[in-house]
Amino acid sequence: MAAISRAIRSCATASRWNMAASSKEVGAGVARAAAAAARRGRDREDGRRVQWVFLGCPGVGKGTYASRLSQMLRVPHIATGDLVRDTLACPGPFSKQLAEIVNHGKLLSDEIIINLLSKRLEEGEEKGELGFILDGFPRTIRQAEILEGVTGIDLAINLKLREEVLLAKCLGRRMCSQCGGNFNVASIDIEGENGGPRMCMPPLLPPPQCESKLITRPDDTEEVVKERLCVYHDLSEPVEEFYRARGKLLEFNLPVGLPESWPKLLQALNLEDPGNERSAAA
Repeated sequence: MAAISRAIRSCATASRWNMAASSKEVGAGVARAAAAAARRGRDREDGRRVQWVFLGCPGVGKGTYASRLSQMLRVPHIATGDLVRDTLACPGPFSKQLAEIVNHGKLLSDEIIINLLSKRLEEGEEKGELGFILDGFPRTIRQAEILEGVTGIDLAINLKLREEVLLAKCLGRRMCSQCGGNFNVASIDIEGENGGPRMCMPPLLPPPQCESKLITRPDDTEEVVKERLCVYHDLSEPVEEFYRARGKLLEFNLPVGLPESWPKLLQALNLEDPGNERSAAA
């Protein structure tokens, strides 16, 4: 991955490429091919693991599903949001610059994200990591073009959820200041669209030892979350079309909460999880 990291940095300074690909609906064959690559990737001797990206609005659950898949497929889950938060936790001029941008709901520049990602890939290379599941990158067409130019992406998984549910989920997010665990105190019960079933999502509550240590992310305010959603629709939705045109986009509508959605996502990916019952109940 060191070569990928160097290429990403090199391409980041190049001029933008023209994108001329006709739109094409992804079929079950894409998921089957990606699943086959995932199964092959479990054998470390083949020197190849999955290279997937997760797309979707802020708060849709990219980190939750990407993390579970990374554990199941034994590939690193690289979340640019985590990279940013780790940088924010380190005092200095750069962290202050990031905080000013993030706390106002703005997207970080391509250069900043690419530098953070490149550093993470280099660290992974030193550890002997193979492949990745990216979460939060690419978010713009330029980022997608850079990534496409330096490494093959097997599959882009696009998680979709209604906006009012996204808002409630973001405002309900909590993190344990001691163990770093992520939880959600929102109890969602919303009328279905067009006469469909109600959308109910129970809260993901912390264990007793974490209850008194819960904190809220400074950017999880209603104003900032709405701004992030607007920015996403303007800049990131074209990324969905970028992968759709290449036959690499798998669209997945989250029906309800994690216990019900997780096995359905595995089915869409043609994957089987030996610990599925335990994972879904977690």
